[in-house]
Amino acid sequence: MNSFVSLVRVQNSDLGQSISKALDLASFKFPSSVKSVVIKPNLCYYWDAATGYTTDPRVVAAIIDCVREEYGKDVAIKVAEADASAMRTKYAFKVLGYEKMAQDKKVELFNLSEGELEEKTARVNNHQLQFKVNPLLLNADLFISVPKPKLMKIVKITCAMKNIFGCIGTPRKVIYHKHLNEAVVGINKILRPHLTIVDGLTALGRFPVKLNLLMAGTSTFSVDWVVSQMMGYNPSKVQFLKLSVAENIENPRNVVTRGENVAEFARIIPKEKFISTGFLWYLQFKMLGAYQKITGDIIPPVFQE
Repeated sequence: MNSFVSLVRVQNSDLGQSISKALDLASFKFPSSVKSVVIKPNLCYYWDAATGYTTDPRVVAAIIDCVREEYGKDVAIKVAEADASAMRTKYAFKVLGYEKMAQDKKVELFNLSEGELEEKTARVNNHQLQFKVNPLLLNADLFISVPKPKLMKIVKITCAMKNIFGCIGTPRKVIYHKHLNEAVVGINKILRPHLTIVDGLTALGRFPVKLNLLMAGTSTFSVDWVVSQMMGYNPSKVQFLKLSVAENIENPRNVVTRGENVAEFARIIPKEKFISTGFLWYLQFKMLGAYQKITGDIIPPVFQE
């Protein structure tokens, strides 16, 4: 069965129309009965959306309008994010414009690191992994993920599947970095959003670049398979995608793109120029751990999501 990923160029800043087009091209159909909706942006640090690092609240606002057009104004919508090693959600909501957006749209902001968390396990590549997950995500009638396309040295690209990694309720996600690829695949076995809408208005390559792009798909794997090509990588060489295939999460032969040509965006993404090995990254994390123990300082944001 085909897994469609749509690419739509935003025209005249009309996000609502572009989202609707992206959903149509991705063959997404809204569930018939929905009472609770969770929208998970990528707010991994306090950097504004213009940097390409965090999800633009305007995109989330347009998604809220789209959901209400489908289900009416009384549907319960929560915009949710979890704390991270060097970020606290309550501050990110305030700094990045989400408090104002939530007031304007009359939706609730929710911290996925608070309240009773459920213990979940997943086995990937002979590693048994444990995660703390908020029941809100497990019980949502409609779970929408809104990631950003970015380069990240340790895993090459970060977008749809990595945004689900950001759902883990444990703030210190750096504890997973020794087996980060396995952890990304593991949490995507547990949490499967019904819909992924990629905020590609600005992407983060070697530096930020405006793409005016929205993407949509129902499979986080399929979205990342396409995004990796856009960011300049052979997706079969991206370790967490390779592991996903081995774990039978998705078959890349089923991935079909619709809309704009991926190659057009690939040509303008500023590619990273770096050489990195697993050993060097492992060594750097060991050094950072020692640094934190000595100084009590936080892990720099580039090493967490």
